[in-house]
Amino acid sequence: MSRPKSIDRGLVLDAAERIVAEQGASHLTFESVSREVGVTKGGIQSCFGTKEGLVTAMLKRWGENYGEAVRQLPGAAGPFQDAKDHVRLTAVSHDLNARSASLLAALMQSKEQLAFTRDWYARHAEGFELQTDQGRRARLAFFATEGIFLLRYLGLADIDQAAWDGFFTDVENVLLK
Repeated sequence: MSRPKSIDRGLVLDAAERIVAEQGASHLTFESVSREVGVTKGGIQSCFGTKEGLVTAMLKRWGENYGEAVRQLPGAAGPFQDAKDHVRLTAVSHDLNARSASLLAALMQSKEQLAFTRDWYARHAEGFELQTDQGRRARLAFFATEGIFLLRYLGLADIDQAAWDGFFTDVENVLLK
C-alpha cells in the first residue's frame, strides 16, 4: 500500500495568491487552487477546511512574512519605530506589497476576514503620541503610506517607480525627521 501524498501548504498558498493576483478574488475556489497545484479539491479542503480557512492561512503567512521583513530592516530602535519601519518596508518590498494587495482583494469578499486586517491596523496605529508633533507626523506617515500603497497596488492610480520613490523620500524627509 502506498503512502498518502502529502500536500505542501506553502505551494497551495502560493497558488491561491497567484489566482487572486492574476484572476481576482472571485476566482479563488478549492477547484481553481487544486487545478493550479495538481491535487484534488478534497486534498485542499482537508488542509484548510473552508475557503475562509484558506484565506486565513494566507493572512497568517503574510503576517509572518511582514514581521520577518521588518526584523531584517537595518537601524536602531527609536521613537515611533513601527511607523518608520512600515514606511521603509512598503517603499522597497514590491513582492510583499503585491501579495498584500491580493489579500486585500480576497478580504473584501468576507466580513469575517476583515477582523484580521482591522486588528493589524489597530496594533500598528496604537502608540502614536498624538499630543506630540512627532507622534502626529508618524501617524500621518503611516496612513499616507497605506494610501499610496492602495492606489498603486490595487490599480487605482498609475504611480511609476520614480513617483513612488519620490513619495517615500518626501515622507522620510518631511514626516519622519
